Amino acid sequence: MPHDTLREQQFTLARHLRDPAGNPPPPGISDRRLRVYRELFFNNIRSLLANGFPVIREAIGDAEWNELVRAFYAGHRSRTPLFPEIAAEFVTYLDGRADDASLPAWLPEMAHYEWIEQALFTSDAQPPAHDPDGDLLDGVPLLSPLALPLAYRWPVTQIGPAYVPDVPPAEPTTLLVHRDPGHQVHFVRIAPLVYRLLASLQAHAWTGREHIDALAAETGIDRAELQAQGLQLLQQLREQGVVLGTTVASEARP
Repeated sequence: MPHDTLREQQFTLARHLRDPAGNPPPPGISDRRLRVYRELFFNNIRSLLANGFPVIREAIGDAEWNELVRAFYAGHRSRTPLFPEIAAEFVTYLDGRADDASLPAWLPEMAHYEWIEQALFTSDAQPPAHDPDGDLLDGVPLLSPLALPLAYRWPVTQIGPAYVPDVPPAEPTTLLVHRDPGHQVHFVRIAPLVYRLLASLQAHAWTGREHIDALAAETGIDRAELQAQGLQLLQQLREQGVVLGTTVASEARP
């Protein structure tokens, strides 16, 4: 059999298994045999996603969940063949449908919230060189690569079968998710001001003093008052391993 012919038959089979309603099967294979493969492949993906997104599955119900997984399986082109990374592809898929009125508006954020624990748990990110005892005001505080400040428009910590909101609340849900040295992932509800400081640490290689000054200018809080509070917070975050210390000379900005 010519290589091109075999390749086309493989693609025909793959298209049919992903979307049997929209793609005919390859010739010469009985439907009984094809049904075994259709069910096996789809059920594997459905089971994998159900384990990764249990709250979403329960909140929207089995019928809508099956329809959602079927649409993902048929229409999304994953960029990885690795099963542990399929959950991230599902998050990407739902983010791409954020404007789809047929889906709950909170769905993309809820998927990200459920996925982020797995992402941090399996992360192999390594901290860069740093000074664990560095000056947190005059040095450049370094956020751990295993700590993420998150802000969600929807109340992702509350959504579930008993509570499915129609409109988002006035205030966002701000969280810190962090993996500790024991490989446990923790979610902590944080104040919006703490989130802004952590997001600033994540985005800018500034000194601690500059982070706090920018926050004071943004919020209108007294600079001296915020500096005292900010230093105390940075020290607490360092004790928790969220802030590693400060960058060393080779890592600091020029």
